[in-house]
Amino acid sequence: MLELVEAGGWLMLPIIACSIVALAIIVERVWSLQVRKVLPRNLVAQVWRWEKIDQLNDEHLQELQSSSPLGSILAAGIINRNESRDVMKDSIEDTGRHVVHELERYLNSLGTIAAITPLLGLLGTVIGMIKVFATITTQGVGNPGALAGGISEALLTTAAGMSVAIPTLMFYRYFRGLRMVEVMHAERQRSRQARR
Repeated sequence: MLELVEAGGWLMLPIIACSIVALAIIVERVWSLQVRKVLPRNLVAQVWRWEKIDQLNDEHLQELQSSSPLGSILAAGIINRNESRDVMKDSIEDTGRHVVHELERYLNSLGTIAAITPLLGLLGTVIGMIKVFATITTQGVGNPGALAGGISEALLTTAAGMSVAIPTLMFYRYFRGLRMVEVMHAERQRSRQARR
């Protein structure tokens, strides 16, 4: 493995760094965006239980607010339930924007990594081909061993860049789609609450 990294040249280092950062982001997002953490199953039912037994107090609202992204949106509406509909709506929308921002955390970085790693691989290809042509200029085409180093560097960096970019792009798209589903579900919950 180390031989492949060395054969790929110095551009393998930023590609490897991108793969480590992408893996860290993917693991963090998989952990943070679990459905049970973002949209707890019985959260709305719990709020209704508190309301029915007249225990929807500051302590429970704080617990609700810190429990999950959906909980913080619900809490924003409940805290302002005695205000006008516009105040309540603005509070929910403001909290929703903060929640969406939190759900999108690191996704731009993941998208950037998915975009730049193939370019780093392409740059490695160009550098490898430049070395091949420099070798041809000085030694001619009669020595395939002299040409192999540049060709190897070109192919290895391209393969490494694509190997990082493809799964990173897949996870980026997955997390973007997952976030949209969560936001839509939270919006439906908010609409139901506002109608009541």
